Amino acid sequence: MATAGTSGVFLDSAGSSLPPGPVLEAVTAHLHREAEIGGYRAAEERSADLEACYTTLAGLLGCQPDEVALTDSATRSWLGLLDAVPFRQGDRVLVGESEYAANAVALLRLAERAGISVDVVPSDSDGQFDVTALAERLDDRVALVSVVHVPTSSGLVNPVTEITAAAHRAGALVLLDACQSVGQLPVRMDELGVDMLSGTGRKWLRGPRGTGFLAVRRAVLERLRPRLVDHAGARWVSQRRYRLRDDARVFELWESGVAERLGLLRAAQYLRGLGVDAVARAVRDRGAYLRERLAALPGVRVHDPGARRCGIVTFTVDGVAPERVRDRLWQRGVAVTVSTAASSRFDLPRRGLQAVVRASPHYFVGYGQLDSAVRRVAELTG
Repeated sequence: MATAGTSGVFLDSAGSSLPPGPVLEAVTAHLHREAEIGGYRAAEERSADLEACYTTLAGLLGCQPDEVALTDSATRSWLGLLDAVPFRQGDRVLVGESEYAANAVALLRLAERAGISVDVVPSDSDGQFDVTALAERLDDRVALVSVVHVPTSSGLVNPVTEITAAAHRAGALVLLDACQSVGQLPVRMDELGVDMLSGTGRKWLRGPRGTGFLAVRRAVLERLRPRLVDHAGARWVSQRRYRLRDDARVFELWESGVAERLGLLRAAQYLRGLGVDAVARAVRDRGAYLRERLAALPGVRVHDPGARRCGIVTFTVDGVAPERVRDRLWQRGVAVTVSTAASSRFDLPRRGLQAVVRASPHYFVGYGQLDSAVRRVAELTG
């Protein structure tokens, strides 16, 4: 697999990855076309490609095209799905300790508004969502189990299939936050069993910013009640009547960035062309390689729990604040970021951490580049 065109070492695909050339070309070409003939006509020219986005994503996600909707972010997708669940007062939502900040805030707001409770399932000895503890907490009041596939604050991969099976035995829905997993792991609804899923284009999928998607099983869609609906999600059939769409696109709003969606399509096609399994192996191996070499450095501590790990590698350097590590590495040509407790209140403080440096090498990062990054980290420990 080819190395991306960057002069440094890019280790931030968990933040916003580098789009490959075909994605960049798809976006910029359409923007030029809009400047020539206007946005509406330019979109009409690409109507077949825009429709193909649903088919392509469905193939990637292991569902049907009518179970896919396009949005402007993973968060927008997740919020739309959550808001559509018909909660009743007294219902419970179970989350893991790796729950993401945007999800947690939305759930706490919902608890205030709808009279539900949000309960945290503890992690097991490996640091992942404890399936046994989940089963002990499930009862007929649990309406939803929220699962983060890969957290923002570490490289663990949660056992989604086992979580989903337990939740379904109790009659609960499962909403999977796949923001950090689509593009670096195989994520198929038909294998994982989840009811709803949210994801983004800008991270491991290597698509443009401002793109997101959701998927919802048709049998579950019939139970949902979307509230933020315009004339894309419904048809105004008479002065006093409207008719909702009967597919996942009921969650879409009419206005969108067409160039960005064409870029998302090209990113998904690009990934499928490389092979999802091949990419997953390459990312996993690079994560393991970097994790092992960082752990061998004096004064460097690696903080990834989990029985199964992915391409995210989190660490700290003794005596150097994570933000300072990030900035000094950037000055030396290495791009990483910082994950803080503000994004992971259930997880990082529990592990005695307020912030960690997060490195996330994609398949296009060479092993020589990883060695170079390790040398740069070693320079900070002296």
